[in-house]
Amino acid sequence: MFVLIWATLLFSVRDSSADTGVSAWGRQHCVGRYCVTLSERELTAQAGLCVVIPCSFTNADEFTPKHIVWHKCEASQTKCSDDEIIFHSNKNTDKKAQAGFEGRVSRLEPDVSQTNCSIIINDLEESDSGSYQLRVTGVRNGKQDAFSFSQRVTVSVKGLIQKATVMIPTLTEGQQATLTCTAPGLCSGSVPEITWTWRGAGGTESYITGNSTDFKTENLTAFRQRHSSTLTFNPSAEHHNTNVTCKIHFTGETTTEKTSGLNVNFNVLHVLFACKEMSGNLSVKLLVSIAAVSILVNIIFIIYFVLFWNSRKKMKPKEEEQTYMSLQKTDVLSEYDVICQSLN
Repeated sequence: MFVLIWATLLFSVRDSSADTGVSAWGRQHCVGRYCVTLSERELTAQAGLCVVIPCSFTNADEFTPKHIVWHKCEASQTKCSDDEIIFHSNKNTDKKAQAGFEGRVSRLEPDVSQTNCSIIINDLEESDSGSYQLRVTGVRNGKQDAFSFSQRVTVSVKGLIQKATVMIPTLTEGQQATLTCTAPGLCSGSVPEITWTWRGAGGTESYITGNSTDFKTENLTAFRQRHSSTLTFNPSAEHHNTNVTCKIHFTGETTTEKTSGLNVNFNVLHVLFACKEMSGNLSVKLLVSIAAVSILVNIIFIIYFVLFWNSRKKMKPKEEEQTYMSLQKTDVLSEYDVICQSLN
């Protein structure tokens, strides 16, 4: 069993919580001749992405570091236990990391003699929030030993608010175009799933017809990657003033998306050709319409004439006789009689 010298260092005659200055890494915290330098005591991160805990340490000359161990436990605990290990650089030890952190934690510098204790935690979940403590194991005066630092880093993981980045080139009808969607974060964790969907004028979400997608992972450093997806298709009039959405699904239930509008420029030659074709079609349609209207007018006139002729043939004889008699009737008003008499 390791002989822990952490308690001895904690109660050293030297100031056990002294800040000995600021280095390139951040503020240095020392216990005796053992110092740890952390850039920040509190780090914030987002679910689905990653967080880097920058860290370096120095130790007494008689101590030779062999491995670094990181724990996550309650801030109220003076020292985290072996059951709370999240990373152990010694793969042959029986002190394994917690199942939830297995494979998600990596160190930035594999050579512990470089005194770089920085780690990166990928595929973050909100439950990863907590207090993280460093312990260094090694050999002191020929015997196995270890020390833990009282100074810690607090990590706070919130829900994902970062959006994807969508790059849309100038779109011209009939000319092939490629859209690019880049996932947020620059982590070397699990590869996210990226899908494209399109919402047409009718409001129905679907995939763009005739498209092709391609996924790409760019290695920026050993621990930083950029994940992106491209969508290649031929823009047409139906895509104008519609929306395309890039959806990104990270490990677990973490998702994000970005919706962008499509603005398609119409090809002048295509427009002229379409107008010419439309003009020809309109001429034919106009002649057909005129002929149809002419036929309809003739049919209506014939029907009206037949109905009128039949109505004349059915007129009652009594009505004709009364009309004739009324024309032959002599007017017998008195004023006409008086005029006649005066003339004689």
